[in-house]
Amino acid sequence: MTNRQQQIVNNVDAIKQLIYDSERWLWAHPQTGFTEWDANTYLTEQFEALGYTLTQAGNVPGFYTDIDTGKPGPTLVIMGELDALDIANHPESVNGMTHCCGHHAQAAALLGIAAALKQPGALDGMCGKIRLMTVPAEEMIQLGFREQLRKDGIITFFAGKIELMKRGFFDGVDIAVMVHGNNTAPEANIDFSCTAGNNGCIMKTLKFKGRSAHAGGYPHLGINAQYAAMLGMQAANNLRETFQEKDIIRFHPVAMGVNCAVNIIPDELVLESHVRAKTLAAIEFENKKLNRAMAGAALSMGAGVEISDRPGHSPAFHDPTLMKLAEDCCGDLVGADRVSFDYNAWMSGTTDFGDVTQIMPGVQFFASGEAGIVHGIDFQVIDVEKLCVNSAKAQLFVADALLSNDGATAKEIIANYKPAYPSPQALVETVDRLIMDKDAVIYDADGNATIDFQNL
Repeated sequence: MTNRQQQIVNNVDAIKQLIYDSERWLWAHPQTGFTEWDANTYLTEQFEALGYTLTQAGNVPGFYTDIDTGKPGPTLVIMGELDALDIANHPESVNGMTHCCGHHAQAAALLGIAAALKQPGALDGMCGKIRLMTVPAEEMIQLGFREQLRKDGIITFFAGKIELMKRGFFDGVDIAVMVHGNNTAPEANIDFSCTAGNNGCIMKTLKFKGRSAHAGGYPHLGINAQYAAMLGMQAANNLRETFQEKDIIRFHPVAMGVNCAVNIIPDELVLESHVRAKTLAAIEFENKKLNRAMAGAALSMGAGVEISDRPGHSPAFHDPTLMKLAEDCCGDLVGADRVSFDYNAWMSGTTDFGDVTQIMPGVQFFASGEAGIVHGIDFQVIDVEKLCVNSAKAQLFVADALLSNDGATAKEIIANYKPAYPSPQALVETVDRLIMDKDAVIYDADGNATIDFQNL
């Protein structure tokens, strides 16, 4: 560890009680995506008490502040997510919600970073700017609620980072870093880990539409929407062997239930799902096949199906040079033997950090300190020091390595990175075209059907 790194450690240690306190407060006040007003208010008060001026998102939670070193150079964004999950059976749930993905720990670490950067000498030798940003709605859940927000003109996108991107939060930003929690087994002796990236996804709502009738006396007068949906799921399952392994496709529809009595033919059933894959091209290609399967299933029953597609998360690609820098910084903090960065491993889950990596180099690595199953009822935080305090230190190590020496390392990474899109607005415009609402099967008066399941 260098003298500069030791100074960073000392700066964080000087304020780490604030990290401990905020982790417990945020854990006790969970709220799901685009409703995280308690966390937003709490963190706003804490940041302003430290002397920061904030730019708020407005009608959704989230804010950022810029820390200017006083020397020209790149702008690094460090983020902390705000949202919890609706998981009422967790023993510590509050109003049916729990932070069982650990996003509250990110926010606590971000507050610690903000406080540490106010310590004497914290910015010595650095150039450019550090943007600290709180972000809502990483978890892609409660699609009906988010669709209503979209219809009401409050949001355009269902995920927090691209929604804030549309609002200009990433304008002028050059490079990005985040740390997520991880439930690495203690016996593995791993404090930090990382993979090469994550899948992206598109969100789907499939409303199968039939005709109600008496289930016992007159079933021949009805059209069973539930059966049509079941056929759609079977057709999708039959397509799985056509998914190419290189694309890491995941499709997992969930029936949202039938809202009728047992003696009525169901006239409506809704499926919700993600279509996940390693590239946006693969997502679009497989999504068309699955839409076709759903339309065909509805047609076979004489039913209809309304397909609603919404942009989810873009695939996340961690810049390998930035990833190596983060690995070295983590090793400097805890020892190389406690760090595991796998440059070939790929995660099939999704994160909206992928939207960020579509326009700039970025890395999201993992800090240990959690136990239980992520998104499960046994999830808990067992080591705040590792999960939050060491996370803050590691991110500050990375920030210092990027922005010291006139930002030479950051400038090289930025110059060599080839983003999929040249600007935040270019990504926003592309992703916006994925939005589709379409009745995929239309019948005329004679019973002839027109099939249209593509977003053309």
